[in-house]
Amino acid sequence: MAYTTVNKSTDYFNTLLYTGNKTANTTISGVGFESDFTWIKSRTTTENQHAFDAVRGGGNRLYPNLSNQQSNISTTLTSWTSDGFVTGTDDGTNANGQNFVAWNWKAGTTGSGTSSGSGTGKAYSYSVSTTSGFSVVKYTGNGTAGHTIPHHLGAVPKMIIAKNLGRGEHWRVYHASLGNAHKLSLNNTTASASASEWNSTTPTSSVFSIGTGEQINYNDDNYIAYCFAEVKGFSKFGSYTGTGSTLNSPFIYTGFKPAFVIIKGSSNTENWHMYDNKRDTFNPTDQALQPNTNSAEFTETNVLDFLSNGFKLRVTGGGHNGSGVSYIYMAFAEAPLVGSNNVPCTAR
Repeated sequence: MAYTTVNKSTDYFNTLLYTGNKTANTTISGVGFESDFTWIKSRTTTENQHAFDAVRGGGNRLYPNLSNQQSNISTTLTSWTSDGFVTGTDDGTNANGQNFVAWNWKAGTTGSGTSSGSGTGKAYSYSVSTTSGFSVVKYTGNGTAGHTIPHHLGAVPKMIIAKNLGRGEHWRVYHASLGNAHKLSLNNTTASASASEWNSTTPTSSVFSIGTGEQINYNDDNYIAYCFAEVKGFSKFGSYTGTGSTLNSPFIYTGFKPAFVIIKGSSNTENWHMYDNKRDTFNPTDQALQPNTNSAEFTETNVLDFLSNGFKLRVTGGGHNGSGVSYIYMAFAEAPLVGSNNVPCTAR
């Protein structure tokens, strides 16, 4: 049996760097596939994070660093191509002369249906890739605890990021390492907290369960959920405990050379941190962006190394490696440790 079902990681996840020109209908190419979820950030200036997905449709913008409701802006990302996307003149996606990064995930198989579980079933729509373990699900709340939302992954999600589209509510994050009775918020620094958002019910291979409230399941409100299952050799969602030391700092085994890593202290109040293999092409990896802020890219010192089979922390401090602090992470591959892809799996 093959080590991984994902022959080439960049067929399903890829980071793209580009420079804005503030010209209408600019085509940004080089992604390598038609993305279903694109997350864009200006690297060179203070500017909000921008999130777009094909289920909600082009022009429908969310800010990962803010609780703002969805807005429809015709000058942002308006559509996707087979190799990228089209954007207008909005400074958040195409400011003249500014450097941008766009993280892209492919799903691709679309459908719709009616949700189940407690309360009245509601309409939902989705795009999914069972190969890469990723789906985008737009659903309508019913206000009843135990409402179950199909995710179509065919595997148990390890991480879910959800947002109310019509209200100024915090992003809600489920992470398997924290369990079904806890939450994180993507748009702020708070530690993991006890919560009813996930109805104290672990997702199954077919659905995730939600509680009540405007953040996750208010009657007739619309929501978006980005669902991630773990795929051997391609994606990993786990946790580690900081040592507070550079001499015996944590090594996190993923089974692949990372292309993208997000880290968050789950037991302390700290920013989220985001790294990738395009902004940093060699070790140490230290060009940071923070998903919960609008800050420009900044250089940290010797934060971590991307290795052939995982990543190694090189720094101390509460953001990455505080003594006794618990952290969660999500990681996607450049190349699996063993596989038939066309990218050699070597340390950098």
